[in-house]
Amino acid sequence: MRAVAVYPTKREVRVIDHPEPKLTSDTQAKVRVLDVGVCGTDREIISFQYGTPPEGSDYLIIGHESLSEVVETGSKVSKLKRGDLVVMTVRRPCPHPECVACRQGRQDFCYTGDFTERGIKQDHGYMTEFVVEEEQYLHPVPRELRNVAVLVEPLTIAEKSLEQLWMVQRRLPWDCPGANQSPAQCRRAIVLGAGPVGILGAMALKVEGFEVSVYSRSPNHEEKNRILGAIGIPYIAAETHSTADMAKMAGPIDVVYEATGASSVAFDVLKHLGPNAVFIFTGVPGRKAPIPVDTDEIMRNMVLNNQLVLGSVNAPPQAFESAIQHLGAFARQWPDALRSVITDRFPLDRVADALQEQAGGVKNVVSVAS
Repeated sequence: MRAVAVYPTKREVRVIDHPEPKLTSDTQAKVRVLDVGVCGTDREIISFQYGTPPEGSDYLIIGHESLSEVVETGSKVSKLKRGDLVVMTVRRPCPHPECVACRQGRQDFCYTGDFTERGIKQDHGYMTEFVVEEEQYLHPVPRELRNVAVLVEPLTIAEKSLEQLWMVQRRLPWDCPGANQSPAQCRRAIVLGAGPVGILGAMALKVEGFEVSVYSRSPNHEEKNRILGAIGIPYIAAETHSTADMAKMAGPIDVVYEATGASSVAFDVLKHLGPNAVFIFTGVPGRKAPIPVDTDEIMRNMVLNNQLVLGSVNAPPQAFESAIQHLGAFARQWPDALRSVITDRFPLDRVADALQEQAGGVKNVVSVAS
């Protein structure tokens, strides 16, 4: 079968012929890959910044944002059947008995760092025609979400962040003044970045009830502004508004959801958090020259205002379930805007085009099968 592989030692990326997988366990399912989303991680892997092949292989099949259709199931698979649409999780647990996180199915909190990740670290990914996977890592998706379900995995970044946000804010009285209101109904959230992770995160925060604004820098932001405008979220352009301007326009900031990987912007915004606020880092910046940061001001504000900073990576199974539910809500409330998050679709033989950054675009998708 065809697959898109990166050869780190040869510094090559190409479509290859890879052995078609077969079931080796009664608890596995074989799926036909339909769509694979392209993200910044994939672009960094094909530029050889990281990405590790499985042991014994000189190449890594890329792709971790997927939508597939079940074509075969083992005898002990009980929750899936042939024809079901599924999304697959990414991270697999480490083998160490002492890692309580992995032993409890929370490999997103792995203590050892010896986890593997499909399409990223020591395990082949999903940009291929067929995949065999254990049932526990497959999540059914309603058929009506067929055209947008490839967005589930990037949405899980926001879902895990929301899970952590609600847990940590139990530390303080965070209710709204009005009776029977969610704390989100009287809180302001800022999303940094208008890429797919940022836009989907903004949608999730909006559905939860936050007053949301997006602050981003983009050479061609008309399409992103149109999507955000359709769901009632203001877009604040970083080219024309400083972080101080943004903070004045948005009002007291209760939550920042960072989805850019731009540390200079993030730490500048960090200075403008409101009392008892939470700043959530999800981006991973590249290794660049040091930037000047007023650490005294940041530390003073965090102490005097009970502020909290947390990092969030990968996602547990419940985040995938939440993402599927939220995606359904997005499709009902903002169908056109949600479809517009997917900028273009490319067949597998045009994968090189899909992997290129599209000016003004949001999300490229490789359509492996129709």
